[in-house]
Amino acid sequence: MSPKKAKRRAGGGEGSSNVFSMFEQSQIQEYKEAFTIIDQNRDGIISKDDLRDVLASMGQLNVKNEELEAMIKEASGPINFTVFLTMFGEKLKGADPEDVIVSAFKVLDPEATGLIKKQFLEELLTTQCDRFSAEEMKNLWAAFPPDVAGNVDYKNICYVITHGEEKEE
Repeated sequence: MSPKKAKRRAGGGEGSSNVFSMFEQSQIQEYKEAFTIIDQNRDGIISKDDLRDVLASMGQLNVKNEELEAMIKEASGPINFTVFLTMFGEKLKGADPEDVIVSAFKVLDPEATGLIKKQFLEELLTTQCDRFSAEEMKNLWAAFPPDVAGNVDYKNICYVITHGEEKEE
């Protein structure tokens, strides 16, 4: 057997033979709803114009053509639903399980409160390893605002990283 065939048979090939098997049915339905919202002209393909329109509907009016083109180029071809789902599968495949990410945060939370001081987390993220930019920090705090005492709920951050949405209280 050729090395390529052996690699593909072992599951190390470029794409999954069935991207739908990577997700639960409820997740596929949620991705389908998201795809339908993004596919503004309902032609079954997400285009640069679709992205521009959906971003405008969310209040982002001044998106540069280069940014939209970069988003579209993340796919190897036209973005139909299967390609869209595959792109999410590839992004999620590299993410650590929730318990692993929570354990990493727990090292920074010796009292096991589930909270970390915003100032401390920001210092770590902007000065260590793959440093966050000011814009990335702004986006982080917009998505996960600290409480009035300046604490950040890291368990919620971990949940969103691994599940893509906030827990319903």
